[in-house]
Amino acid sequence: MSQVRQRGQLPKKQSPATAPSRTDDIGDGLKETVTSEWDYKAAISVITVLGFITRFWGIQHPNEVVFDEVHFGKVGILSTSTPLHIWDNQRGLSELLMLVCPQFASYYLQRTYFFDVHPPFGKLLFALMGWFVGYDGHFLFDNIGDSYISNNVPYVAFRALPAILGAFTIPVVFLIMWESGYSLPACIVSASLVLFDNAHIGQTRLILLDATLVFAMSVSVLCYVRFYKMRHDPFSRKWWKWLLLTGVAMSCVISTKYVGSFTFFTIGCAVAIDLWGLLDVNRRGGALSLPTFGKHFVARLFGLIVVPFFFYLFWFQVHFAILSRSGPGDDFMTPEFQSTLSDNLMTSSAVGIDYYDTIAIKHKETKTYLHSHPDRYPLRYDDGRVSSQGQQVTGYPFSDENNHWQILPMDLLPEDDQVGHTIKNGDIVRLRHLVTDTYLLTHDVASPYYPTNQEYTTVGIEDAYNARVNDTLFEIKIENAKQGQQLKSMSGHFKLVHFPTRVAMWTHTTPLPDWAYKQAEINGNKNIQQSSNIWFVDEIPSIPEGSPRLIKEARKVRHVPFLKKYFELQRAIFFHNNALTSSHPYASQPIQWPFLLRGVSFWTQNDTKQQIYFLGNPLGWWLASSLLAVFAGIIGADQLSLRRGVDSLDGRKLLFPFLPSSSQLLCNVEPWLVGTRSRLYNSTGFFFLCWAAHYLPFYLMGRQLFLHHYLPAHLASALVTGALLEFVFNLDPIALDEVASNNTLTDGKPGTKTANAKKNGVAPGFGKRHISARERMGQGSLMGLWAASGVVLAVVIGGWWFFLPLTYGKPGLDPAQVNARKWLGYDLHFAK
Repeated sequence: MSQVRQRGQLPKKQSPATAPSRTDDIGDGLKETVTSEWDYKAAISVITVLGFITRFWGIQHPNEVVFDEVHFGKVGILSTSTPLHIWDNQRGLSELLMLVCPQFASYYLQRTYFFDVHPPFGKLLFALMGWFVGYDGHFLFDNIGDSYISNNVPYVAFRALPAILGAFTIPVVFLIMWESGYSLPACIVSASLVLFDNAHIGQTRLILLDATLVFAMSVSVLCYVRFYKMRHDPFSRKWWKWLLLTGVAMSCVISTKYVGSFTFFTIGCAVAIDLWGLLDVNRRGGALSLPTFGKHFVARLFGLIVVPFFFYLFWFQVHFAILSRSGPGDDFMTPEFQSTLSDNLMTSSAVGIDYYDTIAIKHKETKTYLHSHPDRYPLRYDDGRVSSQGQQVTGYPFSDENNHWQILPMDLLPEDDQVGHTIKNGDIVRLRHLVTDTYLLTHDVASPYYPTNQEYTTVGIEDAYNARVNDTLFEIKIENAKQGQQLKSMSGHFKLVHFPTRVAMWTHTTPLPDWAYKQAEINGNKNIQQSSNIWFVDEIPSIPEGSPRLIKEARKVRHVPFLKKYFELQRAIFFHNNALTSSHPYASQPIQWPFLLRGVSFWTQNDTKQQIYFLGNPLGWWLASSLLAVFAGIIGADQLSLRRGVDSLDGRKLLFPFLPSSSQLLCNVEPWLVGTRSRLYNSTGFFFLCWAAHYLPFYLMGRQLFLHHYLPAHLASALVTGALLEFVFNLDPIALDEVASNNTLTDGKPGTKTANAKKNGVAPGFGKRHISARERMGQGSLMGLWAASGVVLAVVIGGWWFFLPLTYGKPGLDPAQVNARKWLGYDLHFAK
């Protein structure tokens, strides 16, 4: 008789005469499990092959640079000739980071330093692929549409890397469901939602980092599931193997992009719940002693935090070791960091600055010069505040005589003793504007844009050395320098701090109105620790050509400790990541992602009307998002029912079909790991937590966001979909997540395993093993689940096929076909 029962029905008792032998039935169960999983193996093989076909079909098309291939074939670097505020207003900082930077694989292969806002692991993989195929790094990925063929770039090899990772992600999803004990239809549905998703396909066919991120994230979940299944055999070789593999996989996630921290949070929550259960003195397996619990805690701390952190640091060490030559990323780093790079122009061209030199001072971040001209501030600003009506001091992005200032000592030197006095860290100086013969000054008057910041202006020599003498004094504070260290051009990054009021000279990207010719505002920032207060001397036009001061000695490359370089790079990465706040025509908000309200145009070709539009499979995304809401509703309804004393899910005791009733009490099974509710809360709930952890944090971010940020969360929603489909369309399974094995066949005679199990918190006499979905389902019919799965697969495949031309970029579509695919007003090209 089948042991599957409808919800709410109690199992029938078997008479002792007809009760099967315990040992024989366990053996039969094990034999059936081994021989019955051929269908899973066949399914995963077919799905893997389909994954490679969908990812590699037509991968050579288009043979041009596509959208983010410009960026992820490149590394962000600010132009030295274009002011940041102009880029910020006209195109957005993200496009600046995309359009003025060479390809990072090229820089790895040429060993030239670059800067990017992502950790190095994913980029190192691309560089490794380039090295495998003999690529010399000559192509710069300058513009969308640049030809790979005419530039002799092995772009198919580069695209093959994410395609391989994307193809292997699909069987990993299948394995997550399989290892979690779900039925074959549920496994197929979850894997197919990723297999036939246009967004996953589109992102894994191009030279992008997201394939690495999603693959590593899915492997992390799989490894943790395997580790969790070994919880009743703690500290065994397999237990340690899966714990360490989980840590390594998580390290790969966060070493690709910092959103990988969401995977750490997901698994961290699961580990915290697991440890909380181990701490319970009333747990079914028996209370653990505090030393034993401490071993569990330290092991997880080591495997899931310490090991991943050192692997994460390892990739940065590789990054620094390879990039030993000066390159386009130098400007993002301090002079001390740049001194570790060979051929660095900044440190090699540095010249010591003396008093009475004429200098041009440039802001490090915005690349604007300290500038002044005879025009005055208006009497009143637009908000009604009153100015000093002094001479304007602004930031100007281009070389000009009005950028020239003479640097003077606090007290004037005799005319015959003005040569050879170097400027040092901590000196008090004055700045004289040569064209207008006025002196730089700041005072307690609000700046044009910042009422809390001080206005900068200039005054004549009469006021500068009499009534306003203190207001013209500024202190040179060189970054990371010792007191008395000489100030040098280019390499001497410093803050100009007003001596009496202790404000630092600062500028920003918002241009002033027309009365200042749209130039940048200069003001006094009270937060002198702010990193954007840094300036440097760009040139010294007063030094005559051929001067002995221009003769430079051969420079030796300095050594800076790894951790110091690492922390400096981390600060730069997080600062510039947070600076990606400008608008972008294809940016989207997190609320739009689950409903797939908009996509991203990757590539177009006017002649053939072909286009690549990054968009998920709408039918698959809407189904997954709907079932996320259904899951939340089921949990809410169940909690409400339990409050009223109604158990709508588990109205039964713990039962095992092939153990006599007297043996049931001996089984060491945690109550939250068995039954319909336990699987709904703990297994499906874990997948739901994974979705929420990879989705909800984006609501807290102020930077630019795009649809591809949802891909890890979409994969988690596919897991929820398969699990919930089994819950809705299947009979209530036998409560069988774990059963006695191993020592159950020893007639109760404890052996070595029994002693070790007892020591680690497992009840004596009975070991544990994971139970497959087939054992849980017994002989019950899965026709309902197969029928539902078939409908879902048909719908998902249909959606994938319909949007296929937008994913693969061919064939071209006529206006009627394009408009037919604008389901939610997607901004597709060639619609007219």
